[in-house]
Amino acid sequence: MSSPLPVPRFDTFYRHGELTRLLLDYERAAPELVRVTSIGKSHEGRDIWVATLTNFATGDDGDKPAFWADGNIHAAELTASTTCLYYLHHLVSRYGSDREVTHLLDTRTVYLCPRLNPDGAELALADRPRHIRSSTRPYPFDEDPIDGLTIEDVDGDGRVLTMRIRDPHGPYKKHTTEPRLMVPREPGEFGGEYYRLIPEGTLAHFDGLTVKINRDVEGLDLNRNFPANWRGEHEQLGAGPYPTSEPEVRAMVDFICRHPNIGAAVSYHTHSGVILRPMGTQADDDMIPEDLWSIKRFSALGEKITGYPAISIWHDFKYHPKEIVTGTQDWVYEHLGALFWVVELWSPNKEAGVTDYKWIEWFRDHPVEDDLKLLAWSDGHCDGRAYADWRPFMHPQLGAVEIGGWDKMNYWRNPPPHLREREAARFPAWMTQIALSLPRLETLRTEVRALGADTWRIRFSVANSGYLPAYVTKLALERKIVRGVMFEIHLADDDPEISLINGSRRFEGPQLEGHAPKTTLLAFLPPREVTADRAVAEWVVKAPKGTRIAMTAKADRAGVVRSEVTLD
Repeated sequence: MSSPLPVPRFDTFYRHGELTRLLLDYERAAPELVRVTSIGKSHEGRDIWVATLTNFATGDDGDKPAFWADGNIHAAELTASTTCLYYLHHLVSRYGSDREVTHLLDTRTVYLCPRLNPDGAELALADRPRHIRSSTRPYPFDEDPIDGLTIEDVDGDGRVLTMRIRDPHGPYKKHTTEPRLMVPREPGEFGGEYYRLIPEGTLAHFDGLTVKINRDVEGLDLNRNFPANWRGEHEQLGAGPYPTSEPEVRAMVDFICRHPNIGAAVSYHTHSGVILRPMGTQADDDMIPEDLWSIKRFSALGEKITGYPAISIWHDFKYHPKEIVTGTQDWVYEHLGALFWVVELWSPNKEAGVTDYKWIEWFRDHPVEDDLKLLAWSDGHCDGRAYADWRPFMHPQLGAVEIGGWDKMNYWRNPPPHLREREAARFPAWMTQIALSLPRLETLRTEVRALGADTWRIRFSVANSGYLPAYVTKLALERKIVRGVMFEIHLADDDPEISLINGSRRFEGPQLEGHAPKTTLLAFLPPREVTADRAVAEWVVKAPKGTRIAMTAKADRAGVVRSEVTLD
């Protein structure tokens, strides 16, 4: 270590300047393991940082199979950034003492982008925050609303809560035994004390009667701006004018496309406490079976290690049963054929003892008993801060209101400070296991045999030592994303005594399987090939005795190996 390793705080969310300093401190402390680069600028000009982690003494990052993780593409989902930072600290602090971490960084590369959307996060962390979906760029129109309510912190307490106004036509009422809690009126109910609930915010041109909630002027959803299955605004809100129109998304797409060694990735979001697996646009029955089996196998490992259930996006996590959701997962797997998962961090429901819930459906409708459990959790474990008591406030347009209710930013979208590290700590072991399962090219042997006074046969054999095949998924083969092993022999062009007699200087060899078994030992038929993880290149060269000949083998997702022989 060149300087002391940083001691980050995982109970706080870093502003952009603090995050930048922290990442650069890791680079200064461990330059042999960490390099920090900006992969682009955000809409407002902030750097989008990626930390590259590998043991650079054992090879360049691009010569090794690689794993990618990103977070905080959505503005207020700040725990996603914390989870990436936690993994960064986990890897750097344990290198040399932890067997798996050491082997991981010696043989593979990890790319970490802790905050893909720095502008939106900065707005969420402002002294008077606003919680938009993603980027701060005005979209689809660059103009402020003429009238209506803009959601924001009105009373200056740093939170965006709910306003309640007594109204005989209001759809809510106080719970009979817990008056802090607002619950829906029953069908046909009348004659009670009712309230209208409105998001905290300010109104423009209020007519004294009607309140229209404005959509954010910043209407982009960066997770809908990826190329695969991109659809316009009429089908996907916030998709942007065209794929990768937004600099944050374009930076990630360009980086991953320039790094074909990336074979698996995880994108962190909040919240639901669930691991989401592909596909987002097709049912399991329409997937390539071999890919589905592989994805399910790693998903099950994630479920076991993290305690989060692993489910299908298509089957189990739709915002509406008639709609499909596309985003990063569609691009990384469905477009590039790399393994991919979305993790929705943190489940306040589960924390409060609400265990029988169905993710998205729960937000449409759930029993009031669940609300009472959540309120008890706020009182008993969050000092009453998750659910703020209602307090009078003189609103500049509405007059006398009360402000209170759920603090969604700090207790729903993200865990309370004392639980953030616990959530982040669930995932390093799973990510490490995925990364260690990536294909890895190794040299088996090199052989030289004299065929005459100055004629030689050279054989160069390699193998995939990884669990996964060199192509990672069948979809990558189908989309022609990956090639077989590319062999090359390096001969001096300007030496008349050296020439290639037989073989090609560069040629494509076979795809290499990994050591993942295709069937169990009780299968009816044995596998047809038991050495499909190996490949051999052969050349005949003419050169004087004592000449040194270099060779290279490269598999896009399994890395690069180099060898050299002396003709004698």
